[in-house]
Amino acid sequence: MGLFDFIQQNKKGALEEGVNSAPLSLPDVIAPSAISVNPKSINISGKLSRIFFAVSYPRYLNDGWLEPVLNIERELDVSIVIHPIDTAETLKKFQKKVAEVQSQINERAEKGMVRDPQLDAAYRNLEDLRDKLQQAEEKLFNVGLYIALYADTEAELNKIEGEVKGMLDTRLVYIKPAFFQQEDGFRSIIPTLSDKLMVHSKFNSSPLSSFFPFTSFDLTSDTGILYGVNRHNSSLVLFDRFSLTNYNSVTFATSGAGKSYAVKLEILRSLMFGTEVLVIDPEHEYEYLAQATGGRFFNISLSSNHHINPFDLPVPLPDENPKDLLRSHIIELVGLFKLMLGGLTPEEDAIIDTALHEVYALKDITGSGDYRDLPPPLLSDFEMVLAGMEGSESLVQRLTKYTSGTWSGFMNEPTNVDINQKFVVFSLRDMEEELKTIAMYIITNHIWGAVRRELKKRLLVIDEAWWMLKSEDTAAFLHNIAKRGRKYYLGLATITQDVDDFLRSPYGVPMITNSSIQLLMKQSPTAVDTLKDVFNLTDEEKFMLLESGVGEGIFFVGLKHVAIKIIASYTEDQIITSDPSQILQIKQARAELLGTP
Repeated sequence: MGLFDFIQQNKKGALEEGVNSAPLSLPDVIAPSAISVNPKSINISGKLSRIFFAVSYPRYLNDGWLEPVLNIERELDVSIVIHPIDTAETLKKFQKKVAEVQSQINERAEKGMVRDPQLDAAYRNLEDLRDKLQQAEEKLFNVGLYIALYADTEAELNKIEGEVKGMLDTRLVYIKPAFFQQEDGFRSIIPTLSDKLMVHSKFNSSPLSSFFPFTSFDLTSDTGILYGVNRHNSSLVLFDRFSLTNYNSVTFATSGAGKSYAVKLEILRSLMFGTEVLVIDPEHEYEYLAQATGGRFFNISLSSNHHINPFDLPVPLPDENPKDLLRSHIIELVGLFKLMLGGLTPEEDAIIDTALHEVYALKDITGSGDYRDLPPPLLSDFEMVLAGMEGSESLVQRLTKYTSGTWSGFMNEPTNVDINQKFVVFSLRDMEEELKTIAMYIITNHIWGAVRRELKKRLLVIDEAWWMLKSEDTAAFLHNIAKRGRKYYLGLATITQDVDDFLRSPYGVPMITNSSIQLLMKQSPTAVDTLKDVFNLTDEEKFMLLESGVGEGIFFVGLKHVAIKIIASYTEDQIITSDPSQILQIKQARAELLGTP
């Protein structure tokens, strides 16, 4: 009796005896509601499946040849059936086959024919295998490889079939659908230890080992830093972001999932290999790391003594035209004023543009000469020029709060921030919420000018990057850095916990596609579906993100991705931890050591 007959018979018997009187059996529990068997596919409760068997293999099989199929982001089942062959019986057949090949070689030699390399190779292989079989170094097996593909529609099933066939064809492994044998094929796929198709090829032990299906991507290289441990095979995730096509990364995680911990660990290890790191920190999380590594920490607020003048001009490189540099900088400043003044009408945009050219001209900065030793204008200088222009009354009124009003102080002073250090942190925790996006824009622009001035291996980390993606102008500027950073040996690492806000920006997805590294950590149920669509995650990977512990997630590099566990040493953990209870313990221990209350 076949599986389907057995299932149907049990279901029919249960109905005849009555639901209350017939106990549920295993077939009752696992049986689908309906099955339709077609010549080329099988429909199981509305889900289409097509079963294939392998018919031909190449002369040599390399390790991991099945790995692309196993890692394809499609729903499939793979069954490998192995039947041992009696060695004694096989050796008798081998003796006969060796004699036949030897006879053909001798016959060709007697006739004076040219030596046939294929016959010679076959003879050597047969003799070698026979010796190994006699010495029990190898065994022979009948092996069947069956693959079941699943889809909701016939068109989708045909598409998946083309993808899988293409992968295997490139490795000279050819498969065929089980025509008029789909039921037998399905019974051979499900885990009932039955082989109904009986389509086999003979393999000895060595090539058979290449079928080993439990493979996973490996991200261990000879250079780079340790990001963590592969949760699938415990290998090290060792990688160098500066060896990729671009040096950018994005990190998504809920609050408390360990995203800042992971990035701080990368910063600490990158510093050991000579990478300069700059951080825009919205929550004061990187201060102790800066102190421990001898870096600089700037607390940016309206009352702080640290100032950045947005009118600072970057120094032109030898291959750059100063006029072009001035023009592009003015365009960036127009974007800043759009953000500061709550948007600009076309007329106001033109007035701002003209005023910017004039305020630089007052300082003899026109792009026609060397302006390196000339002091740049301040925001109050710009206000003065703007006040003398027709139709600028509304602009001047809105600008006053930045020059002499409540929000004055931060950007209306000459720059006194020196970022010529291996590790620099700008903290924005004490900056007013309404000004955080503006401050991040100004700081990032200042860093970008320093990056362009001197070629060094640098990493720019922007924590809670969704702040910059709230405005189209700041988002466009950040995306521009992501695209151009590689030219200046700069890697951009963006971190966010507000996935929806990040992806809602028109530059959200382009930021992801312009990042060679993506790290997804624990996600909320509301955000995980969005990430599943953006990153083409499987259902298993989706559930992995929902159930991940602190410091666990999925690490993407190019086309590869692995499940990762972030691991730090005890010393590293003491420096980078963000856990409030740990921080409190560390402070208490430090106070006791120093004898202070």
